[in-house]
Order: sequence, then C-alpha cells, then structure tokens
Amino acid sequence: MTAAPTRLGTRASLLATTQSGLVADAVRAATGREVELVPITTAGDVLTGPLAQLGGTGVFVAALREALLRGECDLVVHSMKDLPTGAVEGLKIGAVPPRAPIGDVLCSRDGQTLAQMPHGAVVGSGSPRRVAQLLRARPDLDVRGIRGNVDTRLRKVDDGEYDAIVLAAAGLTRIGRVDRIVETFDSEAWPTSAGQGALAVEVRTDDPFADELAVLSDADAEITALLERAVLRGLEAGCAAPVGITARVSGDVVALLAEVYALDGTDAVRVEQTFARGTVADDTGRQDAAAQVVTALLDGGAASLADLAGSSR
Repeated sequence: MTAAPTRLGTRASLLATTQSGLVADAVRAATGREVELVPITTAGDVLTGPLAQLGGTGVFVAALREALLRGECDLVVHSMKDLPTGAVEGLKIGAVPPRAPIGDVLCSRDGQTLAQMPHGAVVGSGSPRRVAQLLRARPDLDVRGIRGNVDTRLRKVDDGEYDAIVLAAAGLTRIGRVDRIVETFDSEAWPTSAGQGALAVEVRTDDPFADELAVLSDADAEITALLERAVLRGLEAGCAAPVGITARVSGDVVALLAEVYALDGTDAVRVEQTFARGTVADDTGRQDAAAQVVTALLDGGAASLADLAGSSR
C-alpha cells in the first residue's frame, strides 16, 4: 500500500510556493516521502492597508498555523522574518534549511543607487525598520508604504508610482529576479530583520515526522537565525518593529549586531557583541546571549526610541 503524501501548507504567492517547493524537494531527497503542496489563504493575502496596522507580517502566519494544528497539512514553511517570536502550543520549528542572502536591496527604475537618487525621490517600503533606515541615510526622501507581492511592487516602480523600493535579497534570489537589484546594502551598516533570508519549517510537536525533519537543518543558519529571534523576543518588539538584527558565523565565533531606530530615522542605538559558537548552539545559550544584548540596548536608551515591551522589566 502506497503511503499518503506528506502535505505541505503554503501561501499561494510565487515566493511562498517557490520556498515551499524548495523544502518539499529537500524532504523528498532526505526521507523518500512524496510531498504535495496545499494552498492556504491568509489574512495578509486578502486584507488591505499597511502591514504594521494589520498586526505586522504575522498576519501571513496565523492561517498556516491554524491549518497545521487542525491537521489539514503536516508541515508549513514560513519566511523566518515573518514568524512571531512567541511559542505556539502544539507547534515547533522542526528545521532551518540553508539560509539565502540576508541583505536588503534597492530596486530603482533608473538604475540609481540610494546615494544617487534625487532630492525627494519616492521610495517604497512597508517595513518600519526599512523606513527608519532609509530616512536615517537620506532624510530628504519621500518614503511611502507599499503592499503586494514582489512582482506587484516591481511593477509599481516600472509604472512610475515609486522611484525605487527596498526588498529582501533572499526573495528576489529565490524567484529569479536578481536582475532587478541595483544596490545591495551592507548588513554592517544596514542590519536586517531577525531571521531574514532563513526559512522555518514548522510541524506539530506530537508528529513523529518532526524528528525526520532535523536533517534538513543547516547548523549556521539555525544558530544565526534563532539567535537573532532570541534578541527580538527579549525586546518583545515584534517582527514589525524598527529593529535590525544580524548575526554571522566566522569559524568558532558568532558576531551579532543589533540596532533599534526611531521611526523617523533621527536616532538609533547600536550594540555589537561576539559569542563563542558553542555557547549559542542551543536554546538556553541563545537566550543568555540575547539577554546580554537586550540589556545593552536598553541601557543605551533603545526604549526611548521604539515601543519595546521588554523595556518594562
């Protein structure tokens, strides 16, 4: 008797199905299981308005998680940066596959870099962090919110509604749109969202299949992405907060950069720390390291710049 295929829940956008397809291929190769994609519509796909007002990028996650808990699928794939940091009873991250490029990129209509764009140029971003970073670098820009999938946003640039937009390099890489990248921002000067470029494969905690998924994880991706999330969770800032967090592995050392911004880009608090790789290889070590970073950010005045629930401790 042929085993039923493993059902992978996914949003229907090109980026989501591409990312889910990559994970499906990895599951097939690692376990021999057949995998079918199950399309799921989320609130973020049907509601209009700025993401920050809809509850942040977590609006893309809730419906996937609910379908997983109801047993309508066996696993789901999230962009790690969209995944709220709070635990959900009955679910866990079963794997963190190899990470794509983590940086933010500029896609402009006339091939101009950020520094070359004229005074008052219209730049689109729906991320409070990116808005703050853009205004910090170029306070003269007219930064406006933008919604829609990658191709919709790029079309708005081509049609003249925006002079440029800022997107994640990972998404453009995965769907084959790297030709639209005009400038890649240095992550040392422009730290990105926690977990950006990483995928989270989420499963039910009571599903025996969860143990098989561990082979899909990449050690460096798991350490860096989960450490970044631990800092965000410690701040209790949420995935839509004006916070940039980037971790990198170099040999036996993990270097972490975290920066909290005023929404208008006029000020920022920056912390840089390094940790021995072995000390942040598990959840307990990552929580301890994150607590050090959070304390340094709050001591530097981060709570005066952004709404950080973690500052009330």
